[in-house]
Amino acid sequence: MTNSVVIIGAGPVGLTMAWRLIGLGVSVHVFEADDAISDQLRASTFHPPTLDMFKESGITAELVAQGRITPTWQIRQHEDGDLVEFDLNVLADETDHPYRLQCRQARLSEALLRRLPSGTVSFSTPVSAVGQDANGSAWVEVGGERISADYVIGCDGARSLVRNAMGVSLEGQTYPESTVLATTKLPFENYLSGLSGVNYVWHNEGTYSLLRLPDLWRISLHPGADETPEDALTDRSIIAKTRAIIPDAPEIEVEEKRIYRVHRRIVSDYRKGRLLLAGDAAHLNSPKGGMGMNGGIHDAFNLSEKLVAVLDGAPDDLLDLYTRQRRPIAAEEILAQADANRKRMAVKDPAERKAYLRELQQTVADRDAARAFLMRSSMFTGLKRAEAIT
Repeated sequence: MTNSVVIIGAGPVGLTMAWRLIGLGVSVHVFEADDAISDQLRASTFHPPTLDMFKESGITAELVAQGRITPTWQIRQHEDGDLVEFDLNVLADETDHPYRLQCRQARLSEALLRRLPSGTVSFSTPVSAVGQDANGSAWVEVGGERISADYVIGCDGARSLVRNAMGVSLEGQTYPESTVLATTKLPFENYLSGLSGVNYVWHNEGTYSLLRLPDLWRISLHPGADETPEDALTDRSIIAKTRAIIPDAPEIEVEEKRIYRVHRRIVSDYRKGRLLLAGDAAHLNSPKGGMGMNGGIHDAFNLSEKLVAVLDGAPDDLLDLYTRQRRPIAAEEILAQADANRKRMAVKDPAERKAYLRELQQTVADRDAARAFLMRSSMFTGLKRAEAIT
């Protein structure tokens, strides 16, 4: 079997890559170890430029119909309600979508899968090995069979088989704390005045985040100092922490939950010969700010354009431009911003928290400063920087 491109991983990044390449006339096959699109508790924030990218296809309209438009987001202090609110309408002259959209990432994957030719994705089909030959072809092994391709793209996440075959590693750090993510239908808006759809909140006992989807809230919490990860993931612990936020709340039911460690890591090169990386296989960051999935999708749009050109006869070294354009943005925009967001929310000193709020309130009060801040936090600045790199 021979395909122009083999993609490993049928998450939102891998399926975006496949959809783009097939739409541009490339033969593609995707291998996925899971038996179906995963609807696990993962990313849910779509930034304006990502929505712009999917608009023409009709995918954005599908996501909007299934998600929740969030034109503002906040950083706030729980006890006194002091806050700063950012309004993305400041970017109305830049985008058709001046808002964040809160929608489960699986809805994007499902929309992409419906647009792929039947048989493009092989589910329940783990890849056992990846490599490339001296004669100029890449390959994967599936079920004992070797399948050749012009290029193999790893969209296979933090434990990427393709990255291992390239001989590169995710350099960086793993943060010491774990994060518990849970969903509940508890109406936080009835108990916390003036909530936005996206809220990063300082609390005397730590910090938490609240993101509103159409039918529920997602809450991010952190284990207590004396809690094991297993204890922190119990319904009892999640309910107790939520009760500490809203003491007079009625019965709290946990719909979904997961616990994870947060990383700040990136590879030295997104390409080695005919093997390439995108998304979490190439870079991992804190979820604060919701840039991980979006950054991977932006990788896919960038790489697919270059790969089509090379397959049509452009010089092979055009693919090196992919790393030159996307890696600095991941390192200096996505990872750096996510790290700054994490550090800001980790501040415990009340005076320092107030100083942060005052500084950000001054930014919001200055329209030009607010626009610059939101251009960067909404990922437009990084995309423009990448486009300027030749």
